[in-house]
Amino acid sequence: MTISLTDIRSISNENLCSILEENNFPSYRSKQIKNWSRKIDIVEFNQMSNLPKRLVNFLNDNFCLNKSEILYKQRSSDDTIKYAIKLYDGKVVESVLIPSNGRVTACVSSQVGCSLDCNFCATSLLKNMRNLHYYEIFDQIMLLNDEAKCYLNSTITNIVFMGMGEPLLNYKNVLKSIDYITSDFGLGISFKKITVSTSGISKTIKRMADDDVKFNLAVSLHSAIEETRNIVMPFTKSFPLKKLVESLDYWYKKTKRKITFEYLVWKGINDDFKHIDSLIEICKKVPSKVNLIEYNSTDNSDFKSADIEWINNYINVLKENKIAVSLRRSRGKDIQAACGQLANKY
Repeated sequence: MTISLTDIRSISNENLCSILEENNFPSYRSKQIKNWSRKIDIVEFNQMSNLPKRLVNFLNDNFCLNKSEILYKQRSSDDTIKYAIKLYDGKVVESVLIPSNGRVTACVSSQVGCSLDCNFCATSLLKNMRNLHYYEIFDQIMLLNDEAKCYLNSTITNIVFMGMGEPLLNYKNVLKSIDYITSDFGLGISFKKITVSTSGISKTIKRMADDDVKFNLAVSLHSAIEETRNIVMPFTKSFPLKKLVESLDYWYKKTKRKITFEYLVWKGINDDFKHIDSLIEICKKVPSKVNLIEYNSTDNSDFKSADIEWINNYINVLKENKIAVSLRRSRGKDIQAACGQLANKY
């Protein structure tokens, strides 16, 4: 039997058992190999100390462990830490650790580059090269957890899929990575502490609801007016607001969990009462809360943060309509680690 040299973590337990038996190894070794391979500091089969030498040699000849490594780190004046993580094929993604109010949030990537074309986001300028495998996302988080313990004296308490890429365009790998993260051999973190952010892939939002996922859902909305949304996020022409609202209504009916709308306010783009009223209209259709986000400048000079007057107008009118709203201050701006700034400029 010819076995291709591939990462052993991409092989199911069932298939690995079969391969071992066909080569005269007991199937129970599969569990041992899988347990070892999940550990972030195990980078070669020789480190798997309870495996016999003949099996280690067999694994070396037929499989590999494509572990990721930290290539670069940079610490902000506000203690946010940005990481460049090198993948097995030399490609790089960026991740961020954000300490705040007794929490440590890991902002993680799901793609190398991005598939979408949001004009205000630096990551969208990068070519989308590939999806991350589930074990690369898992490695990314376990590396960050070790870093959090070392530099922030805490383990990761919250995880947001808000780094590079559109998570719902790498759906299977994101879901499997979350299963690993929440397991005993991962961080054992609660699903309630994990948020997946999407730019609005309506079909996959419905699929998530049908799959009965337990994590939180955030949607990068930025405008509830179709024309404006299509200008700032051109790909949304394929995902109209009507379909998005239908999918979010479906999500809420299936999961009973509110959606978080992430919303940037730009000068001369959506800083008017027409946009505020449109946002309220959507919020009344779908049980939700609004997270207003400080805009972080990128290379696109067409986008500038709105005056504080308009931020306050959004907050006041939303509150008047009994819609939960918060303002998220940017972290790590001085090292290009804030929302929308990840662009591999290290």
